[in-house]
Amino acid sequence: MSVETEIRFKLNGSEVHLKVPVTMKVLQMLRDKLGMTGTKYACGEGECGACTIKVDGSTINSCLMYAVDCDGREIVTIEGLRSPEGLNPMQQAFVDHGAIQCGFCMPGMIMQADYLVESNTGLTREQAQRGLEGNLCRCTGYTKVLDAVASVVEKKKCHVR
Repeated sequence: MSVETEIRFKLNGSEVHLKVPVTMKVLQMLRDKLGMTGTKYACGEGECGACTIKVDGSTINSCLMYAVDCDGREIVTIEGLRSPEGLNPMQQAFVDHGAIQCGFCMPGMIMQADYLVESNTGLTREQAQRGLEGNLCRCTGYTKVLDAVASVVEKKKCHVR
């Protein structure tokens, strides 16, 4: 018998009140209990970045965090980046630059790239490359990914005058 506890948190801007087993990981909760299947399960060991989400504004591998630790926090998944107007700038840049191959690792890659651009004014291509090292992709050589990130950085510079 699994011990459960109640948690309350904000998910993609909406309040969530849920009972979860104390041993459940955030990744399982998101996918199995909340239907947020954009966050992908791959290695389950925090090595690949496919399950990257934002927790209180910072990125984490959701396969490493317990669901009970979401209590009182703000969680954003790949689904939460999209607005009623459409894709967010990073999501759109990945599409525009052909950075998406099979798509499996891309939600985590986009979450990390979005975080990097949000948290680093004047992000360089080299900094983006270093910042994405924890997000593995078997389909692409990362050039188009870095092109997408660079395009968002450039657009952001043009709007900050």
